[in-house]
Amino acid sequence: MTIAPEATSYRLIDGKQTAEAIKEEIAAEVQALKAAGHKVPHLAAVLVGHDGGSETYVRNKVLACERVGFESTLIRYEDDITEAELLAKVEELNQDANIDGFIVQLPLPRHISAEKVIEAIRPEKDVDGFHPMNIGRMVAGLPALLPATPSGIVELLRRYELPTDGKHCVIIGRSNIVGTPVSILLAKNLDPGNCTVTLCHSHTQNLAEITRTADILVAALGRPEFVRADMVKPGAVVIDVGTSRVEDATKKSGYTLKGDVCFAEVAPLSSYITPVPGGVGPMTIAMLLQNTLKAAKQEVYTR
Repeated sequence: MTIAPEATSYRLIDGKQTAEAIKEEIAAEVQALKAAGHKVPHLAAVLVGHDGGSETYVRNKVLACERVGFESTLIRYEDDITEAELLAKVEELNQDANIDGFIVQLPLPRHISAEKVIEAIRPEKDVDGFHPMNIGRMVAGLPALLPATPSGIVELLRRYELPTDGKHCVIIGRSNIVGTPVSILLAKNLDPGNCTVTLCHSHTQNLAEITRTADILVAALGRPEFVRADMVKPGAVVIDVGTSRVEDATKKSGYTLKGDVCFAEVAPLSSYITPVPGGVGPMTIAMLLQNTLKAAKQEVYTR
């Protein structure tokens, strides 16, 4: 017989509010740079095609740049651009001394290799933190431009002063963008960090048995409402990375955003939980801005 988990009182981890605090800190630093006669950081974004999620995300990045006083440049291409043409633009941005950092928004059309594009970006301008050089430096514990979403998750744990030392963190999803980097960061001898980490994926057996042992549960698999009540230990900290558009005829947009966690079931069991929207998403943009500021100040690499 399955015994239903006991409900607990929970607190929302407000990523939107936390991201705004980080933006205020960055804006103050930008003002200090200007006052000292330095150029303001400049972030460029390359958007290929008209994917709805990418359009929204890039637009929010441009608005965030304005909010903190960065210069921003948006470069748009139709989805029939060739791989060679896109790589040529990447090299042009690499060579542009006025651009401190840039991103090529993913996903890309199928005829373009995302791996080739990521590797073509100079590590010192790779503010998404996806280049193998930055990933390698992260693994080695060296200063790096960290992947934005994973570092945003760690920053939420830090700012909410949630204990991680010795805690069991279970991550569902092993992508190079979120799951794997989060597992590395939280296992490091850092604060936040020092977790015992279990990285689960689509081939993991007895998944619910494993997730029920998690003090910190990170759901990053891209399947709406996959995590249900019977997968969560009462009192766990739950970080929901998923953002999926689900058809909803009652909405003007025709869709609603759902996370990887069934919030209605899981929230009452958790001690802290991120909502969707308003949780991890805003932090991703805030940490992208943080990386751009680091790149501009040459804190990781000198140019």
